[in-house]
Amino acid sequence: MVIDWLTLVIFFPLVGVVLMLFIPAKYQDTIKGVSLIIAFLTMLISFGIYYMFDTLGNGMQFEINEAWIVSLGINYHLGIDGISLLLIVLTTVLTVLCILSSWNAITVNVKGYYISMLFLSTGMIGVFCALDLFLFYVFWEVMLIPMYFIIGVWGGPRKIYAAIKFVLFTMFGSLLMLVALLYIYFEYARFSGEYSFDLFKIMDMPLAFRPQLWLFGAFALAFAIKVPLFPFHTWLPDAHVQAPTAGSVILAGVLLKMGTYGFVRICLPLFPQATLAYLPYICILAVIAIIYGALVSMVQKDVKSLVAFSSVSHMGFVMLGMFALNVEGLEGSVIQMINHGISTGALFLIVGMIYERRHTRLIDDFGGLAKVMPAFSTFFMIVVLSSIGLPFTNGFVGEFLILLGTFKENITLAVFATSGVVLAACYMLWMYQRVIFGKVTRPENENLPDLTAREKLILVPLVLLIFWIGIYPKPLFDRIEPAVKQILVRIDRIRLAANGDVTENNKMTFTDESSVKEVVFDERGSE
Repeated sequence: MVIDWLTLVIFFPLVGVVLMLFIPAKYQDTIKGVSLIIAFLTMLISFGIYYMFDTLGNGMQFEINEAWIVSLGINYHLGIDGISLLLIVLTTVLTVLCILSSWNAITVNVKGYYISMLFLSTGMIGVFCALDLFLFYVFWEVMLIPMYFIIGVWGGPRKIYAAIKFVLFTMFGSLLMLVALLYIYFEYARFSGEYSFDLFKIMDMPLAFRPQLWLFGAFALAFAIKVPLFPFHTWLPDAHVQAPTAGSVILAGVLLKMGTYGFVRICLPLFPQATLAYLPYICILAVIAIIYGALVSMVQKDVKSLVAFSSVSHMGFVMLGMFALNVEGLEGSVIQMINHGISTGALFLIVGMIYERRHTRLIDDFGGLAKVMPAFSTFFMIVVLSSIGLPFTNGFVGEFLILLGTFKENITLAVFATSGVVLAACYMLWMYQRVIFGKVTRPENENLPDLTAREKLILVPLVLLIFWIGIYPKPLFDRIEPAVKQILVRIDRIRLAANGDVTENNKMTFTDESSVKEVVFDERGSE
């Protein structure tokens, strides 16, 4: 019997949801235990997929393609490449750590909270596995519901405002995506005579330049809101600040990556001509996001708000590397997606730990914690250094590759983006100095307990990942490099055609590693 590993990792969290439906709400410890066990087993499944993944293979792996809604041409089509793989592992790891971090923090409607967390896990993993665009959209929307409740029920004083704002922004983008999906669906039927949402079938369909522009714009707006790319970022600080700690971790660690993943999986391969047309504008917005996010972070009085705005800056780096459209930039972008999930997720966890002790996040309410909480201060320092990209930490690997790829394409943008690295060091180290060093400024801080065993258990895996990726990132590159090159091949074809590197009869020869391929273009430059 062949095990469908992707279906297993997607829907296994729902086993916990079903089990918890039969557990009375008063048995809170049992509910927490079941959710932790299910999340941990899901993580082990993702580790198994990681180690079974063939680093020498091209294309999608663990692929399954079964008819689902036959009359509409909708298939249950799943598959992953190295990019999807790393995001799935990141999702399962952060879910386990979020459940652990919520152990004492969530005291109201515990059953509903852990059901929402597991349900959210299914939606997020499903997005990274779906190769049918309808299925992708279903998982994209499924994720919205539990996140709305996590913010709106267990959030801070302005939780309803933040939750509604999150939903409105996301739904607006989702509706545009749905319109674009329907256009592609009917256009493919006109082209091929069959109805299908299959991503790879649609890739074979030639699209004129103008429709590509409109379709790219619709998808890109939906993904840019999720990233969030400046100026579509205004929902993010409210959602982060009002969400419970675990909600902020998942939001920063995984949900934002769904936007950048959408660009990589859909926009770049489906609309290569439009990608090149939009490239300068997206790169400029990415650089603005880097600098704007850093400057706004610098003036924040709330630690959590500072970390939230820093996400805008860091995700600007991800977008910049992606639209450098070279191997270095795109690999750096993918690695930085993972790095941001680890480092910013850890920062939100650390902020949550200190908030549980002091019930305040204002920087001025702290000071001198190094003397009172040495273990906390040590972990905090490591994560801060990772966030600013110190060599031998994960942040350095991603940012270096992104800037290298950007320098290859546009030196001016790269120089401006580099200023974001300097600004990140300024606001992060300044915040750390005020919170950790100096004298104990408030009597409430004099007897704060240091990290518990549970809290150390949460932070140790993240610190190990910070150093592992920073010192030896080769296993990650081995898995993502084939996928990155495959995505760039389609864009390079259009670039060569636009440069006139096309032989007689509209044929173009290009080299892809070990093989030489011949491609035929029509008048529009479409393959």
